Amino acid sequence: MDIIQIVGLGIVATVLSLVVKEQKPMFAFVLATVTGVIIFLFLIGKISDVIRVLEGIAMQANVNIVYLDTILKIIGIAYIAEFGAQVTRDAGQGAIASKIELAGKILIMVLAIPILSVIVETIIQLLPS
Repeated sequence: MDIIQIVGLGIVATVLSLVVKEQKPMFAFVLATVTGVIIFLFLIGKISDVIRVLEGIAMQANVNIVYLDTILKIIGIAYIAEFGAQVTRDAGQGAIASKIELAGKILIMVLAIPILSVIVETIIQLLPS
């Protein structure tokens, strides 16, 4: 039922935004941004449940929790960068949105280096000398 509430909020906000956009475009932008933040806040509980389950699975599999934390940070950066880029694109600032996306990709690449290093080292150890 959560999706019905989210879609309902989105539709109401969209209709309000379209009605207000002609007279007060800045208010329409703020309404759209606030709606996005409310939807994100609504989902934080669900996200924390997923993180707890993944941490439990990682502990059972004896996976170093540092790798899971890094992967979760990478996923968080991707979602936050995408949200920020969408908001700036909605405001008509496509160039800034592209820079936000680029920054997210670079930060993801930086965080992925330790994981990639471990994968390469593991592959090298598996190869016959």
